[in-house]
Amino acid sequence: MRIETHGQQIDVTPALRDYVETKLARLERHYEQPLDIKAQLSLDKPDHRAEATLNIAGRTLHADANAVDMYAAIDLLADKLDRLLMKHKEKMVDHHRGESLARTGEFNL
Repeated sequence: MRIETHGQQIDVTPALRDYVETKLARLERHYEQPLDIKAQLSLDKPDHRAEATLNIAGRTLHADANAVDMYAAIDLLADKLDRLLMKHKEKMVDHHRGESLARTGEFNL
């Protein structure tokens, strides 16, 4: 997993960078292929804003979150990305490929 963290109107300290990496590292458990994540932290007074774009196998997922402090915004962002990734993974499952009665030969008229 590769995570790029940028700041807009805010300095990204090593503590913030580590916090983003630890929170977004849990997304790896849902998807086996490598993930590319670009996170952007910004200040929209009075709120703090965290955005992320996730690139996986030809798809791009985007989420953003606002909160009163940056750590809360990162927490909300990680939760949103987690839900988006799970939803994307469920869509990838082809429900029409299961075994049916017609395919197994048990279908009698």
